Amino acid sequence: MQNIEDGLGKLSIILPAKNEAEGLSLILPRLKILYPDAEIIVVDDGSNDRTEEVCESLQVSRIFHHYSKGNGAAIKAGLRRATGDTVVCMDADGQHRPEDIHILLDKMAQGYDMVVGARRRSGQASGHRGLANAFYNRLASWMVGQQVDDLTSGFRAMRRLLVEEFISLLPNGFSYPTTTTMCFFRAGYSVAYVPVDVQQRLAGTQSHIRLIRDGIRFLMIIFKIGTLYSPLKIFLPISGSLFLLGLGYYLYTFIEYSRFTNMSALLFTTSIMVFLMGLVSEQITNLLYSRAGE
Repeated sequence: MQNIEDGLGKLSIILPAKNEAEGLSLILPRLKILYPDAEIIVVDDGSNDRTEEVCESLQVSRIFHHYSKGNGAAIKAGLRRATGDTVVCMDADGQHRPEDIHILLDKMAQGYDMVVGARRRSGQASGHRGLANAFYNRLASWMVGQQVDDLTSGFRAMRRLLVEEFISLLPNGFSYPTTTTMCFFRAGYSVAYVPVDVQQRLAGTQSHIRLIRDGIRFLMIIFKIGTLYSPLKIFLPISGSLFLLGLGYYLYTFIEYSRFTNMSALLFTTSIMVFLMGLVSEQITNLLYSRAGE
């Protein structure tokens, strides 16, 4: 049996689940043995299997969605129900080991506000997913100015009162890990990563992520990251590139034809508009975070 570290208070464990009865039947008994005093919340996101039966047999709190609302919506529902000082979010498909929770809590006990279980390279579901995640990690690291080891890992421990500041900013889909990470960095909270081994998904269970559909969504997330965290880091390079392009084209036309063309004027004007849009977005972002903090 694991003891919850001093200073972390009561522990709540949230498991979003959609047709994960088999995984829950294996994970929940281990959680109850390891953390008998923890509040365990299963968010049943429109399952049509034995999820309800498993939760009732193990006397675990269950939130039921009449239809699937998405992984992020399930996490938000769990956060609203949770009463613990520290919340741990983990998948219910067998990829995250209950025995690894103490690794997150040990790190949090050092004074961190959020600790994320970073998947090792061998734990990536596939080669293309690994490449995509590596790209997201590099982008996020550039945005926040800190090393981000795993932007999309759903295995994380957070201080509940802090994550509740940003609950209205969390999406209903699969990008809640991305958003919480960026929000914590943006607000100046302490974030740490610890390496964890990810298990193979249980036989018979399937990932709810679709390559093409969710690949397009993740591309949109890239731009959302920028506008959510620091819009000028997105708008300023675009504005600068347009300005330099316009300046170069103007010098060319001036030297060759001794005139200022409409294309140069268009590039200069667009550069200024993009820059002003970035300034406005930066102000909106500041308002969002200030309201979230309140």
